[in-house]
Amino acid sequence: MTAPILDPATGLSIAAARDGTLLYDPERPKLKKRPLKAYRHFRNLMADKEDTEQVFHIFDALPSSAFVTQMENFALSEEGERVRQMEPALVPILDDHETLRKMPAGSVAHAYCDFMEAEGLSAAGLVAESEKTWAHRAQYDDLVAWYGNRRRDTHDLLHILTGYGRDALGEQCVLAFTHGQNGGPANMFIAYLGALELKRTVKTNAPVLRALREAQVKGRGRPRLTDRAVTEVLAMPLGEAREKLGIVDPRRYKECHRVWQDAGRDPYDLLAEGAAAA
Repeated sequence: MTAPILDPATGLSIAAARDGTLLYDPERPKLKKRPLKAYRHFRNLMADKEDTEQVFHIFDALPSSAFVTQMENFALSEEGERVRQMEPALVPILDDHETLRKMPAGSVAHAYCDFMEAEGLSAAGLVAESEKTWAHRAQYDDLVAWYGNRRRDTHDLLHILTGYGRDALGEQCVLAFTHGQNGGPANMFIAYLGALELKRTVKTNAPVLRALREAQVKGRGRPRLTDRAVTEVLAMPLGEAREKLGIVDPRRYKECHRVWQDAGRDPYDLLAEGAAAA
């Protein structure tokens, strides 16, 4: 790893990759935690769970103190250098379904394409939502941007690998799993407040909080998808990829779905149903 150089004004590393890309541009402003702003955007998200822009506002308001260290450990490592050369950006790779479909049947790539096409999603669409939050800010061509983009762009791929769907609980469980891997207050803020909202509006004995806790524990110590060559993961059989990443069956999450279905509730429309009944 390149020895870090600290900016005396900020205390942040200003080390660079071998090609000269700064780890952390000294001009980049340091984000501050704003919990009230985060809560306001959470209420907006609960009003419309498809309004993904609100998620990025919450992450903006609750920055992770662990992010820079995790990014530095990977981005300046031998593996990080290799991955960045292979994958300077993930969106063109993830949205090229024609090329992904050429990978073997049963691969992560095929499962990902099936998921994204069924849901009407694209990696570029997620970028567009994030840009609504940060469009007014200066952009920095540093490793923070590269690594942060990887975390954003692999979110939907995590749904495939973890087995959590795009229902309200599934989204919360992906964030809880991500918190187990990366930490970060925004992940748990959205996950647990969202789970409490589910329990408030959908009154069954579904083990919602236990499903969330299970997801968080499952994420701990597991290899980060962002720290792997995503193109190599996409080519793997889905079962093999889950095994290599240490991901196991989401038992509690499936139990919640069973309870809701037995009660005649649609797990993918719970909040809308609950709001209508309130």
